[in-house]
Amino acid sequence: MRTLLDFEKPIAELEAKLDDMQRLADENNVDVREAVRSLSENILNLKKETFSNLTRWQRVQLSRHPDRPYTLDYIEKICQEFHELHGDRTVRDDPAIVGGFADIDGKTVMLIGQQKGRKTKERQYRNFGMPNPEGYRKALRLMKMAEKFNKPIVTLIDTPGAFPGLEAEERGQAEAIAKNLREMCVLKVPVICIIIGEGASGGALGIAIGDKVLMLENSWYSVISPENCSTILWRSWDYKEQAAEALKPTATDMLQNKLIDGIIEEPLGGAHLDWDDMSDRLKTRILSEIEALEKQSPQERIDARIEKFCSMGFFEEA
Repeated sequence: MRTLLDFEKPIAELEAKLDDMQRLADENNVDVREAVRSLSENILNLKKETFSNLTRWQRVQLSRHPDRPYTLDYIEKICQEFHELHGDRTVRDDPAIVGGFADIDGKTVMLIGQQKGRKTKERQYRNFGMPNPEGYRKALRLMKMAEKFNKPIVTLIDTPGAFPGLEAEERGQAEAIAKNLREMCVLKVPVICIIIGEGASGGALGIAIGDKVLMLENSWYSVISPENCSTILWRSWDYKEQAAEALKPTATDMLQNKLIDGIIEEPLGGAHLDWDDMSDRLKTRILSEIEALEKQSPQERIDARIEKFCSMGFFEEA
């Protein structure tokens, strides 16, 4: 059964009426083509109006939609082959991050991404998409392997944040993420990072330093989630909508602030409504970015990557 967000319900009600109309017409052999055409136009117009005027909080809600495709869903759709690799060679394998060599239309890439779960047991197994230090160390190990074999790297980011538990801190969560930031800056192969859902804090940034950083239209990217920001500033989650407006975490905001390099448009209504279309758009963009980046030398890419991230923000040297 399809899950509906509040602002999707008026559209769903009209779609249900359209289905009923078509069913009754088929059962009674009645010509309702004109009524169907008119109602279809109304639905399309309502969709365009609704999704072109979403608030920042509503886009955050869309990024978390339970029917939205996750990393493994995209891998299944865009890859002809995928060979998952496990373990950080230090502690254990972290199921919150998946990665391995993938074949995308004949192009071999190292594909790494955070993975959430859909059902309760899978969510627990994937730790709700919140990686431990060993997840980031596994990711870096796979990146270094891709560099060794001169294969491009693609990362898919979708996490509410790195796991904040005591055991993660004991095993060096901050050090693992910081090391990834440093090492990703100087990788010799093309690196493309795409926020496909939630991009929260260092948990996202730990696999998001690349030549191209892209966002899906209805994803968000920020140092903190609106709920946690609301809790800190107002001591309550009740102000999450105001927090979202203040944080400006949407793809449009990030592009305006020059913190990302581009936006990948989603099907009308969101990626969760058409996995195939969204996957085709994602695959096309990945392949085109790789083709463009491979025309540059490794040193040119590294220099541009470092310059891009060093030029972000405002600072003054005393």
